[in-house]
Amino acid sequence: MGASFSTADTIVAVATPHGRGGLGVVRMSGPESAAIAQRLTHRELPFEPRHATLAVVRDIDQVVVTWFAAPHSYTGEDVVEISGHGSPWLLQSIVESACAAGARLAQPGEFTLRAYLHGRLDLIQAEAVADLIDAVTPLQARVAFDQLEGTLTSAVQRIDAQLFDLAAKLEASLDFPDEGFHFITRTNAMTDLADVQSELERLIKDGRRGRLIREGRMVVIAGRPNVGKSSLFNALIGTNRAIVTPLAGTTRDLLTEQVDVRGVPMTLVDTAGLRESADVIEEEGVRRAEQAREVAALTLLVLDGSQPLDEDDQRLLAQIGGPRVVIANKADLPAVWSGSGIAVSAVTGLGLDELRAAIIGALSGEPGAAAGTEELRDVPRVSNQRHLLQLESALTAVTGSLDQLNQGATEELVLAELTDAREALEALTGKRTSDDLLRHIFSTFCVGK
Repeated sequence: MGASFSTADTIVAVATPHGRGGLGVVRMSGPESAAIAQRLTHRELPFEPRHATLAVVRDIDQVVVTWFAAPHSYTGEDVVEISGHGSPWLLQSIVESACAAGARLAQPGEFTLRAYLHGRLDLIQAEAVADLIDAVTPLQARVAFDQLEGTLTSAVQRIDAQLFDLAAKLEASLDFPDEGFHFITRTNAMTDLADVQSELERLIKDGRRGRLIREGRMVVIAGRPNVGKSSLFNALIGTNRAIVTPLAGTTRDLLTEQVDVRGVPMTLVDTAGLRESADVIEEEGVRRAEQAREVAALTLLVLDGSQPLDEDDQRLLAQIGGPRVVIANKADLPAVWSGSGIAVSAVTGLGLDELRAAIIGALSGEPGAAAGTEELRDVPRVSNQRHLLQLESALTAVTGSLDQLNQGATEELVLAELTDAREALEALTGKRTSDDLLRHIFSTFCVGK
C-alpha cells in the first residue's frame, strides 16, 4: 500500500479461496473497473448497474459480470465482480488480462481499506470483516457480525457523545472564570463521568470474554497414568482420536485437536501420564506434558474417582495450581472419595456439559458464567485486543478526570483528561489513526478482501 493510500487507480484480485471449485470470483474496484470489464468482454454497451450479465472473457471463459456503481458498492467506488468457473488458471488469466487492460493487482485487505477510506466502514467494522472470514465457530461469527453491524461502534459513539457534551459545557465555563463551573455543576459532572466510567468498565469486562471467543485457548489434560485422560480427550472432541487401552502409559507424546467448546475454539492437548519412570520414551513424554502445561491457559487435572487418591494424585493436586479444573473421572463406577472435583464419566458422557461450562468459566474468569446453557447468549461487544487497549486508555483518562474533580481541580485540568479519553475512542473507531497502524491492520487480511 502506498504511503498516501491512493484510490485513484483500479485494483483487481481473485476474491475466492485458492484451489479448484465450481465457481470463482474476480473483483475489481476503482474508476476504470467498468471500462476494463467492457474491454475484457469485447462489449460495446456499458454494463447495467446491479444486473448480472452473461459474457465471455477473451475467449477463455464464460462468465457473469455484475457492476456495482459508486457509491453503492462495498468499497464506495465502482466495483465489478466477474464470476467464472473455479479453475485457478482461468481466474489468474482473467486477473492478468485485467492488469493488461489497466488495473493493478490488489494488496492484502486493499478492498476493505478502500471501504474504510471512503467512509463505508469504520475501523472497528473493517477489522470485523477479517474476523468474520476467519471465524471457525458459530459464536465467533456472531461476535464478528455484530461488530460489522455496528454494535461496538454505537456503544463507543454514545460514550464519545457524553464526553463531548461534558467537554463543551466545561469549555463554555472557561468564559466565566469568576463563577467556576457555570454551565454544569461539579456534582453533575462527576455523575456524568461516573456513568461513562461504568459503561467503559462493562465494555472492558466484555472484552476479556470476547478475546477468549476470538482467539481461543490451549487446554491441557493432565493426570497420572490410567485415570482416563485419553478417554476424556476423545469424549470432548467427539471421536476416537487417542488410543485407549487398560495399560498404563499408553500415551507417550502430545496429541492435539481443535475443538469447539460452546462456541469457543480451543486446542485440546492429551498428554502422557505424569509419574516417575525409568522408560526413556515415557520420561520424554512426561517432560513434554509438563512443558505443555506450563504454556496452557488451563489444565484439566484428571483423577480417578473410583480409586483412592495415591501419592501421585496428591503431588499433582499440590503441584498444579490455577487456572485448573479438577475432574473426578469414571463416575460410572462407585465413587471411593468425594471432593471439589467435577464428577465425569468419559465412557457414558455423564458430567461433560458441566465440565464444558466449568472450562468456559475458568477461562473467562467468571465461574458459572456458562452454566446451564449451550450457547453464551450475551454476545460480547468487544473481542479485539487493540480495541480493549484503547478502551482501557479511555477508562484511565476518565478515572483521572474524576480524581481531578474530587480534588477540586479547575476546568482546564479536567478537560485535558477528557481530551485524552476522546482521543483513545477516536483511535478505536479510526477517526484518529496512523498510517502505520492501518498498514499493520490491513496487511493481515487475505488478498481479494
